[in-house]
Amino acid sequence: MAGVNTVPERLTNFRIYLDGSNDLKGVADLQLPSFEPMTDTVKGAGIGGEYEAPTIGHFQSMKLTINWRSVTREMFSLLRQKGQRLDCRGAFQDYDAGKATRVTRSVRVVVQGPTTKVDPGKYEVGSSSDGSAEIEVMYLKIEIEGRTVVELDKLNFVFMVDGEDQFADVRKALGM
Repeated sequence: MAGVNTVPERLTNFRIYLDGSNDLKGVADLQLPSFEPMTDTVKGAGIGGEYEAPTIGHFQSMKLTINWRSVTREMFSLLRQKGQRLDCRGAFQDYDAGKATRVTRSVRVVVQGPTTKVDPGKYEVGSSSDGSAEIEVMYLKIEIEGRTVVELDKLNFVFMVDGEDQFADVRKALGM
């Protein structure tokens, strides 16, 4: 557990596991999905203008992007016509000023969804191939030090933020 005066410094390293066991080596970096709520413009009588209102628990299409250094077998395994489950585990380095030491903090991101793109990249002598793959995020869970901070399951009306069920009233209203 980090101290009171802890400064997050950097990602020390990370690993990605496909379907629980296959380690995706050769990955250059990972772009995590953005949370962009579905919105609609609210305007009308009694409102001095207009504003964008997010729909509770509903998000636009979310993509996880894997960038590859080289053409690999693992890259093409993502072409299987099924949902992919990626378990991304990172070790983050923090500086604990109170103890004058560096500590490691674990961050785990679990994503599940179908592959929407595999780009093998280019061939250029002396360079990485710069390929990429995209996964449509249907399920996402982010844990920090073993504690779930965000969980989103688009198909099962689950949206939790730091233990608070954002969808409880919606499920109740729907009789779920």
